[in-house]
Amino acid sequence: MQLTDPPERKGECTMLKGRTPWLTGITVGLFTMLATPAFARGISLKGAGVALWIFIIIGAIIVLLQLIPAIILFFSFIGTSTGLIAKKKASEKVEAEEKVILTGAEPAPVEK
Repeated sequence: MQLTDPPERKGECTMLKGRTPWLTGITVGLFTMLATPAFARGISLKGAGVALWIFIIIGAIIVLLQLIPAIILFFSFIGTSTGLIAKKKASEKVEAEEKVILTGAEPAPVEK
C-alpha cells in the first residue's frame, strides 16, 4: 500500500501521520549515537592474517583489470572522432578541386 492510496479503514491516515515523526526521531537518534566518538573504533591491522592481504591484493587486481576495457573504449572514441574530422576535411578538399575541373562541361542530350 502506498501513501497516496485512499485509506481502506477509518483513521488509517492519522495512524501514519503519528508514526512517521516517531520513526524519524528514532532513526536520527540512533545515527547520532553511532556517530559519537564513544562508539568509534580504530582499525588495527596488527592481528590481520595472510587472508586479509590476499583479499586486498585480489581486490586491487580486479579494480585494475577494469581499466583495460575503459582504455579500449577511450581510444576507440578518440579514433572515431579523429577519423570523422579527417574524413570531413578530405571531402571538402575533393569538392573544391572538382569545382575547378568542371568548367566547360555541358549536359549530354537525352534521347527518347
